[in-house]
Amino acid sequence: MIEWLQVPIAYLIGSVSSAIIVCRLMGLPDPRNQGSGNPGATNVMRIGGKKAAAITLAGDALKGLIPVLVARLLNAESLLLAAVVFAAFLGHLYPIFFGFKGGKGVATSFGVSLGVSWLLGFITLATWLLVYKISKISSLSALIAALCVPVYSWFLLKNSSLAAVFCLISVILLWRHRTNIRRLLAGEET
Repeated sequence: MIEWLQVPIAYLIGSVSSAIIVCRLMGLPDPRNQGSGNPGATNVMRIGGKKAAAITLAGDALKGLIPVLVARLLNAESLLLAAVVFAAFLGHLYPIFFGFKGGKGVATSFGVSLGVSWLLGFITLATWLLVYKISKISSLSALIAALCVPVYSWFLLKNSSLAAVFCLISVILLWRHRTNIRRLLAGEET
């Protein structure tokens, strides 16, 4: 039963906001009060440039990757692994350390997928890159990659617990991007 402590630990790791920390360390404005108000890599790029955004992106991916890798190293069974995946992701969206106001979850979802399976992570990244190369729209790339992950996970992992959690993550990512979806449909998304 002690192995289930990995779930709240994953949530706490996910709750560390890379965007807010990077902005504080680099003397930038709080991303929750600037640009889109979203504490994520895209908004950090708007207010602080590519270097700050790259560090934020890496931090957000790592906080998804690390708890999942630890769970795998500890031979977590599939239900526990799925719970760790979801807890790290949920921590990013609703961080206890930052008033439960987090980012949209794209980089952290990539991190957890990479932690579950390197192949799953790389195929997801390849999907994002392909869509971005064609469209030049980050949010569209993230949405299409998010929609593909449950399908990829089902065929690659053949694990219903993990496929179910990736379906749930995809639904949440779509919900968190609902304003982006409206702008995409209106042809206003940059």
